[in-house]
Amino acid sequence: MKPIGVLAVQGDFAMHQSALHRLGLASKEVRTTEELDLVDRLIIPGGESTTVGLLLDRFRLGDAIKSRVASGMPIWGTCMGMIMLAKQVEGRDQYSLGLLDITVRRNAFGRQIHSFEIEIPFSPLKESVLGVFIRAPVVTRVGEGVQTLSVLQEQVVAVQSGRVLATSFHPELTDDVRIHKWFAQLPTA
Repeated sequence: MKPIGVLAVQGDFAMHQSALHRLGLASKEVRTTEELDLVDRLIIPGGESTTVGLLLDRFRLGDAIKSRVASGMPIWGTCMGMIMLAKQVEGRDQYSLGLLDITVRRNAFGRQIHSFEIEIPFSPLKESVLGVFIRAPVVTRVGEGVQTLSVLQEQVVAVQSGRVLATSFHPELTDDVRIHKWFAQLPTA
């Protein structure tokens, strides 16, 4: 089995690698198209979406990611990663991969000072998980073929379409690796 890639151009990629390591799974930092070729799935971590979008576009890594997902590679975006996967970002004209037919609102729960943790349902696990929300986005529109996996305060905070998963919260900042394990078991094409 190939390692799980973690996009490492900016953001909290090391925490995802730590979670994967606790599961006994190999990971690889991905910054280039050549490194992307060495993994069978990819996690896009939290970070700053404008910066990451510029880097993905400039180095054509975004095009390579889109091609790999079209060929069946599972991908998961957390927080900023959700923004990168969205088809549309409210009130912004910024780069995104457009791999999920959703619209997102950035910083929906407020600024960094308004960060919080709360138990939330996560339907694939059939039980709750601890959600860490830091300047988190929410999904304001769910398109056809996109399944809602978690809702908090009537706001959609996790979605999935096939092998494409997005959470507005940060599972990697907890000791709970169940979502990482579930993602690692999604089939590839």
